[in-house]
Amino acid sequence: MTEQHDVVDIIRTKRDRGVLTDDQIDWVIDAYTRGVVADEQMSALAMAILINGMTRPEIARWTAAMIASGERMDFSGLARPTSDKHSTGGVGDKITLPLAPLVAVFGIAVPQLSGRGLGHTGGTLDKLESIPGWRADLSNAQMLAQLDDVGAVICAAGAGLAPADKKLYALRDVTGTVEAIPLIASSIMSKKIAEGTGALVLDVKVGSGAFMKTREDATELARTMVDLGTDAGVNTVALITDMSVPLGLTAGNALEVRESVEVLAGGGPQDVVDLTVALADEMTRAAGKDVGPDELRAALADGRAMDVWRRMISAQGGDADAPLPTAAETQTVVADTDGHLEHLDAMAVGMAAWRLGAGRARKEDPVQAGAGVELHARPGDKVAKGQPLMTLHTDTPERFARAQESLVGGWRIAPQAPARGPVVLDRITAQEA
Repeated sequence: MTEQHDVVDIIRTKRDRGVLTDDQIDWVIDAYTRGVVADEQMSALAMAILINGMTRPEIARWTAAMIASGERMDFSGLARPTSDKHSTGGVGDKITLPLAPLVAVFGIAVPQLSGRGLGHTGGTLDKLESIPGWRADLSNAQMLAQLDDVGAVICAAGAGLAPADKKLYALRDVTGTVEAIPLIASSIMSKKIAEGTGALVLDVKVGSGAFMKTREDATELARTMVDLGTDAGVNTVALITDMSVPLGLTAGNALEVRESVEVLAGGGPQDVVDLTVALADEMTRAAGKDVGPDELRAALADGRAMDVWRRMISAQGGDADAPLPTAAETQTVVADTDGHLEHLDAMAVGMAAWRLGAGRARKEDPVQAGAGVELHARPGDKVAKGQPLMTLHTDTPERFARAQESLVGGWRIAPQAPARGPVVLDRITAQEA
């Protein structure tokens, strides 16, 4: 077969800050998926994109080409409108667990395709797999049936959804090009657009525990993804949210499920509740439902969201009443002086949880369901010398030493309480093409 383009010409174009044509982009994604373009050639192109960027039309076409590499789901047969959420990942980010059933209360189908954790960021599927019997893998037919019956599903994406992205992501992970904003945006949005949701809310995190460390980078990523969704006909909005401090009081799999159930029971940490309601408000409005924050909070308080949660877990084989796994060993970190907890670094807590066994270094690594970090104080809280600040959980006590190393410099006590900032920092909506 004679190939339509020469990949070296395409690499040179982007290396020299040129703009790729639609035809070049379509070909290079297809040829890489087929194995015609070698890994080292795609690596060079990815690095050129990292350094020189892409225009909005280029990113849109790149995303469309990745979508075209696989199947597209179709929810048009559902009686309910669809609305989904994607988070760029953080520490203690268990928001999907209470959010999906909460939105489903109001007659909206939530098709939440989620992933597993890697490094310091937790994975939604790892958390849910700590529930006895729960399964992540569903066929498209099973997913549609559950959306029709329950209204919410959280499951793994099928292998047929944007396979070009799976291959390219693995390459970016080992070539120092993960941080390329055009490639991050197209990776996320190719799967979300192929998923077929009618509305999408993006939770773009910024801070020490996020992939985006600065507001400028987070805003650029959010804007790029909102534009991609809008250009593809998906009603898309993004919230930029704080990830300088862990979300809630837990980082770990079963620990976060327990906290999510507390939120669904009308309690839980205020920041988790506030962000859940803020995202649910965006998701319901994007789906054409005028619900409002007060009614969303009421659905958490009166048990309606909990009812959907229990049905959702049961539909995927889980036992919502079964005891959650607990770690065999614990160790407490205590305050070294009186004062107020001034600083608690999300990355430090995330790394500690990872080293305790809650996360993985490689995709094939196992995780401990009960491992993680339980926080007893948040920035602004008054503490006394010797008071527990956090409890470390693991099945393998030899991990405690390295977890403690991660926390060195990660928290600080001061005489005065710091001001607490908002969880939601900004809102990004569609703009003219």
